[in-house]
Amino acid sequence: MEYPKQIGPVSILLVEDNPADVRLTREVLKEGKIKNNLSVAMDGEEALQFLKKDGNYKDAPDIDIILLDLNLPKKDGREVLAEIKSDPILKYIPVIILTTSSAEQDILNTYSNHANCYIMKPVDFNQFINVIRRIEEFWLTIVKLPTQSS
Repeated sequence: MEYPKQIGPVSILLVEDNPADVRLTREVLKEGKIKNNLSVAMDGEEALQFLKKDGNYKDAPDIDIILLDLNLPKKDGREVLAEIKSDPILKYIPVIILTTSSAEQDILNTYSNHANCYIMKPVDFNQFINVIRRIEEFWLTIVKLPTQSS
């Protein structure tokens, strides 16, 4: 099946404090089929500053999709998700929860706060690569993402 081509690169914000997961995600997306610009925030406060273009991030790109870990320093992913989805501008950005948590309460709470999907991060190296490829295949190829002017 042939899918419509993206006009330009997709801007992704990865909110992840594990340098190994950041490096692996970057490599998999770099080798992917879809052109993308990956930005990384290492904690929840940095992610919100980036998205709101505060402080050092006044020239940050508009983000098309967010990959959000829940267990973050400073402000955890649950708080970040709630803040994103309560913001009249940011709430349209799809948020994919990518975390090691399998707690049913986390799953329920993130969907209650309008996460677009919840993916458990595999600990196995090859499975992790496969998950990132599947995210790219579905979210960056099949799904029609909203534009920032929505």
